[in-house]
Amino acid sequence: MTMKLVSPGEAAANSNDIPAEAGEEFVRIGEMAKKYGVTLRTLRFYEDKGLLNPKRDGSTRLYTRRDKARLKLILLGRKVGFSLRDVKQMMDLYDPTGSNTKQLRLALDKSEKQLARLQKQRTLIEDAINELSNSMTVVRRMLTERAAPQASAAG
Repeated sequence: MTMKLVSPGEAAANSNDIPAEAGEEFVRIGEMAKKYGVTLRTLRFYEDKGLLNPKRDGSTRLYTRRDKARLKLILLGRKVGFSLRDVKQMMDLYDPTGSNTKQLRLALDKSEKQLARLQKQRTLIEDAINELSNSMTVVRRMLTERAAPQASAAG
């Protein structure tokens, strides 16, 4: 999983500390959920876990560009099998004013380990598919053999 590095100017543009007058576009929870194919409950859960930090207007959650970027990273991380804890750990290391070397090293280390796990799973799945295919071939043969005597007896 790679994290996008941005300039300090871009980071400021992505910060949740910018007032609405500065041109920040906010998205409500329903729009956010629909756009990214997640439930409202999922977004609230990510907020509770500290992965997202939407602004509040009363009880209304307002998501920023930064929240959208973070949600994309969360969903990518989950898609490739990272735990939410791993995703949070990698995202929390992001420093808009730094080189993010520590973040990149951690992301690479976790990615290499996850790739090894996925490759092992793929091998196990391929073995299971082969065994199941072989079993199905045997069963088909048995059915063909048992259907043949009945066809000759009927004739």
